Amino acid sequence: MTPDVEHLLRTEAPQVLGALVRRFGHFDAAEDAVQEALLVASRAWPTDGVPENPRSWLIRIGYRRMVDLLRTDQARRRRERHAGISELAMQDPARRARPALETDDSLTILLLCCHPALSPTSQVALTLRAVGGLTTTEIAHAYGTAENTMGARISRAKQQLARAGARFTPPTDADRDSRMNAVMQVLYLIFNEGYTASTGDELARVDLTREAIRLTRMLRDCLPDDAEVTGLLALMLLTESRRAARTDGDELVPLEEQDRTRWDPELIREGTELIDSVWRRREVGPYQLQAAIAAVHAAAASPDRTDWPQIAALYLGLERLSPTAPVRLSRVVAVAHAYGPARGLALLDDLNRGYHLDEEPLTRQRERAVRAHLLEMTGDTAGAAARYREASALTQNQVEQRYLQRRARRLG
Repeated sequence: MTPDVEHLLRTEAPQVLGALVRRFGHFDAAEDAVQEALLVASRAWPTDGVPENPRSWLIRIGYRRMVDLLRTDQARRRRERHAGISELAMQDPARRARPALETDDSLTILLLCCHPALSPTSQVALTLRAVGGLTTTEIAHAYGTAENTMGARISRAKQQLARAGARFTPPTDADRDSRMNAVMQVLYLIFNEGYTASTGDELARVDLTREAIRLTRMLRDCLPDDAEVTGLLALMLLTESRRAARTDGDELVPLEEQDRTRWDPELIREGTELIDSVWRRREVGPYQLQAAIAAVHAAAASPDRTDWPQIAALYLGLERLSPTAPVRLSRVVAVAHAYGPARGLALLDDLNRGYHLDEEPLTRQRERAVRAHLLEMTGDTAGAAARYREASALTQNQVEQRYLQRRARRLG
């Protein structure tokens, strides 16, 4: 399948799903029907060519699959009759295409997939499948789980939506405000998993970072005036701009050692322009602050020209808005670079006493890596080597593991 066809299918997936859910009212069956339609298209279009109206083509295939699914269940057949669904719905092109062509369902589908009844893991999986158009196999591979395990998780998520009475309706202002944080968090999680994979022999999953950026662009198209959505997109672009320089062969290269000529100038330009466009509004949120931090890094031509005091100040503001363990640990790094490793270690010890960063699941591995780096900077090579080994044992990413082990060996 060519990249153009793959991009088209993923772009049309939420629109086709929206048309089917609006007409039939069954999210779980409609999502299965969309996946089958995407599969049929992925096989047919590369050889037969993309049809003149690809969305209507996909909806027609999805309609046929939906009718088949509904007819296997008596209760669903009654609903089908009650909703007035008939063969005419498939045979009349105007009626078939109108809902998808007149309505952009992207935001509604995202909100539905990020329903508060679902766990964050289920929200991510369902978003990747229903909105991103990824197969269960692709999602399972991205998260290092078996296909049947991921399939069961997605199935449970759809059942939870049904039990929660989730409806395919446009969000009200109140609904949107309460659910938008979940949507952005899901997209942020997808990007982070792609940028540094939790397991496997590759540092990054480029397919996931690209998908997260694509979906966030789609979200911003729906909400162009939302400063935090713009900030999230800027953050992803600025972070992704460093991807090519993060590895040398199969070895990890830390930020301060990266060849900055390999950073992507177009992504930096776009990301910087985006954050600048909303920063002036003084409506600062967590994603905007993170994007601003990434922009400061991107503006430095070399590591020694990085404005670390500004980054430390931005992290302090971010910690006040989002007092999480990863943010606190990132502030330690910024403080150490701005004011010296001894001050960074003192702050790390203080935060461990108050918030136990060394025990938090999200930071216990990185806390040891950060401590090792700071100890190395102070000249405590034995202590640094021990912490590098501890950090290595706590990660399942083989690229990161090799990097930490190499640092430990170098120090003895």
